[in-house]
Amino acid sequence: MKKILALLLMVALAFSAFAQAAGESAASEGSLKLGMVTDSGTIDDRSFNQGTWEGIARAGEELGLEYTYLRPSGTTTTDYFTAISDLYDQGYRFIACPGYLFAEAVGQAQQMYEDLMIIIIDDALAAGIGPNTVAITFREHETGFLAGVATALKLVDGEVGFVGGLEIPAVQKFNWGFQQGVRYANEKLGTNIAMNANNFVYSGSFADLALGQQLATAMYDAGVDAVFAAAGGTGVGVINEAKNRRLSGENVWAVGVDVDQYSVGDMGNGESCILTSAMKDVAGVAYDQAVAAANGTFEGGRHIEMGVAEGRAGIPATNPNLTPEIEAQVADVAALIASGEIVVSDTSDGLFK
Repeated sequence: MKKILALLLMVALAFSAFAQAAGESAASEGSLKLGMVTDSGTIDDRSFNQGTWEGIARAGEELGLEYTYLRPSGTTTTDYFTAISDLYDQGYRFIACPGYLFAEAVGQAQQMYEDLMIIIIDDALAAGIGPNTVAITFREHETGFLAGVATALKLVDGEVGFVGGLEIPAVQKFNWGFQQGVRYANEKLGTNIAMNANNFVYSGSFADLALGQQLATAMYDAGVDAVFAAAGGTGVGVINEAKNRRLSGENVWAVGVDVDQYSVGDMGNGESCILTSAMKDVAGVAYDQAVAAANGTFEGGRHIEMGVAEGRAGIPATNPNLTPEIEAQVADVAALIASGEIVVSDTSDGLFK
């Protein structure tokens, strides 16, 4: 009996070693499956979810890997964790989670699934980053600052507003940076842009298009000339209202977020209502990490922060509604941020330094 038990133990150990080796070589054999779980929006929200999904899809297509996404049944930690678990059970060993709201679910998943490579975008996982987890955040206040400078230079005189989604750190930093950028332009670049606190609001949603349009209507009616929409699908409602008004002859604008939203503001006449966009390279970081996972170079257990200096935040390289002179001025400001000469505050009480 002892010999039989010893033999069974040896077989089990051998099988375990084989399984581990197979898992380690899965990426090199092209069998790694890439997954993503959306937050409260969808992969066609033309914003944060879509940008992340485009990065995953690009990696999957280029490397010939299977890739998919799941939209959770709700927006609780349980819903997010269940979606992660469902993908894991289907054999997905790389999963991207875009959004601050995933923090607790990712914390649970990294403890339960030791062989799961997982990335969370927009949260530093203060409670602890697992050995196979990468937490990625951006300095949204820097790209918000550049969008504020560009908006002020475009308007010269006028008033701006802001519609955010949930009042979470990433969205707050967009708001605070934008305000600082407008103030910088007023003090350093000769603009005269007003900001009324009543026109800087959080909608509480990333997926309420009608609410976004309603909030934008109130602001434009109150004399606001440009609204920065950092609200996912809710922000598309802001863009739609700007589009409708420009088509009726009003000279109002929307400022996009996360990705270049110029096409979202397409008015069907070759023009767009998007003045510019405060971008962060969510597609690029999702792509980079997926490729690293496939190539065996994925480095877990760390937090990566990116901004202007790393070339991962800023306004689009081409802004059809900005003059080359304005683009050059914004590029000069970006260089000052990258060098540290301008320090953008990530708090609500800070001005540029």
